[in-house]
Amino acid sequence: MKILITGANGFLGQHLTLFLAERHHDIMAVSRGESRIPPKESFQYTSLDLTDQEAVSNCIATFVPQVIIHTAAMSKPDECHTNQERCILQNITTTKYLLKAAEQLSQPSFIYISTDFVFGEDGPHSEDDAKDPLNFYGESKWQSEQLVAQSGLNYAIVRPVFIYGETWDGLRPSFLHWIKNSLSQQKPIKVVSDQQRTPTFVMDICRGIDKIITLQKTGVYHLAGKDILSPYEMATATAETLGLDAALIEKVTSDTFIEPVKRAKKSGLKIDKAIQELEYDPVDFRDGIRHTFNIV
Repeated sequence: MKILITGANGFLGQHLTLFLAERHHDIMAVSRGESRIPPKESFQYTSLDLTDQEAVSNCIATFVPQVIIHTAAMSKPDECHTNQERCILQNITTTKYLLKAAEQLSQPSFIYISTDFVFGEDGPHSEDDAKDPLNFYGESKWQSEQLVAQSGLNYAIVRPVFIYGETWDGLRPSFLHWIKNSLSQQKPIKVVSDQQRTPTFVMDICRGIDKIITLQKTGVYHLAGKDILSPYEMATATAETLGLDAALIEKVTSDTFIEPVKRAKKSGLKIDKAIQELEYDPVDFRDGIRHTFNIV
């Protein structure tokens, strides 16, 4: 299938581009600047500013994708809080432009990558739980979800949590890499223990999205991990799996770190729907660590 992927230089974008290209889809990867995606597979790349409506329309009209996967976003909650106008432009306006451009296509599928931040406390959450964003980032993603759902297009909304996985040159290290690098250098670190997440291995998301495409599924799907863990538990599991000194990890509460935005303490997503409808089968967290560092 002809698939256009936005945010292709990002963490999920790079993994998704390579994953779908390996499965012989015709991929147009778009992002700002030069491509940072390793040339492991065959795909097209073009630099595209999603805030330029005319450029977006021209790109989609030229490539004529059957599927648009919108991963691009301003995704740091603190930055979204301090620069709300830019957040609106990057997260909401660009989604409007892509949806408008997609209207010129014949029955396209639009896959929107959202976040667990559309919810508040009392996770893990199912797809239809009440939305209660605790910060502006979550609010911007929730508004974008509504635009997608009201577009009239065939759409799927995918919500992951705390994505991790393999990195390479051109990708920002993940939380797990920070743990490994710090402990390898014998640096003591502080990690919060009073937050709950369902960390998501990036290749599980890629496989889930591929299933949505091949099965032509629509609606909302949670593609997250099966384990409910605190960042502290993630850190100690990483240390133990890699044979590093977990004693260097100090257990602290979220009050230790002063943050400008509120984050849920009890978050995470339920994945029952994805298991039933997509045959979604995520790895457990320790296996995800091994895959991340290629020690399987």
